[in-house]
Amino acid sequence: MGREDQLIKELALAVPSEVGAHVIGRSFRSRVRLGIGDDAAVVVAGQNTDFVVTCDAFLEGVHFLADRHPPDSVGYKSLARATSDIAAMGAAPRFFLLALALPQDRTGKWLGGFLRGIGRAARELGVRLIGGDTTRFPSISIGITVFGEAAPGHAIARAGARPGDILYVTGRLGQARLGLEIIRSCPLSRVKRVVRGHSRLLRRHLYPRIRAGLGEWLAKRRIASAMIDVSDGLSTDLDHLCAASGVGARVWSERIPHVEIPAAQAHLARKLKLDPLEMALHGGDDYELLFTVPRPLAARLQRAPEFSDITAIGEIERGKQVLLVDADGRANPLKPAGWDPFRKK
Repeated sequence: MGREDQLIKELALAVPSEVGAHVIGRSFRSRVRLGIGDDAAVVVAGQNTDFVVTCDAFLEGVHFLADRHPPDSVGYKSLARATSDIAAMGAAPRFFLLALALPQDRTGKWLGGFLRGIGRAARELGVRLIGGDTTRFPSISIGITVFGEAAPGHAIARAGARPGDILYVTGRLGQARLGLEIIRSCPLSRVKRVVRGHSRLLRRHLYPRIRAGLGEWLAKRRIASAMIDVSDGLSTDLDHLCAASGVGARVWSERIPHVEIPAAQAHLARKLKLDPLEMALHGGDDYELLFTVPRPLAARLQRAPEFSDITAIGEIERGKQVLLVDADGRANPLKPAGWDPFRKK
């Protein structure tokens, strides 16, 4: 269990909470289908709808660098990464709340760029701002709550994978990590020029693509048995999914779709010892979907939107161990080494 997982557990024990899955009707007080422990909570809203709700913090110095990341990227990414949790539940994103704290010197030009970015993300994701809070603070602090909708009982939890299910992931992992390393490594005086000159290479880091359409498609057709978004890194998020489902997994390293480092960045890769597979496994910030499908339903994926971006990388097994199989067939434990804000450095 990671240090962040332990903190969440302590919170749930200290405060009256709804934890995990609940059967509606077990308690007359509970309208919660899914509580603490997943990408989002699922609450019964009516006879025909479940609300899927999540909140997300995006902090200067922790999640972004205000002197290096463009303000429109900060706005765009703050909403996109929060909405990714809704997509990971297979729900349709609808509304969001914004809590924004800023220093006085960020209320002019920087704020204008931030608002352009978050507005662009809202239009692309089909969500509307319905309220929030603003205040003054020494550094930039962004808190976003997103509301989504799903048909009753259709939201996809982490706790549904079963032995024999096939494990899939979308996109190419590690691209966001490469983008972060490029931005962090260049001199501050050249950041703006680098961002403009490497716009395609940095896109996944600055303006992540959220697979909301695919998530909804999987939920409506009840194809995915479990799902999570790859925000903390494949190794860590797969560990979360397996722990919630009470299963293990076997992943083939050669099947993992990973970032390709351009020749122009080869020197940087050597200098920082960047390995494409390691970035794919532990880099995080990709916001792709990681999901499992029972074998009898796997053929239906061919009709999925963005099917060409979906890759089978492994399978679910009995037990609790997550294994990574290398090109020579050797299997070794895949330890969760992605993002954990409370891990000791």
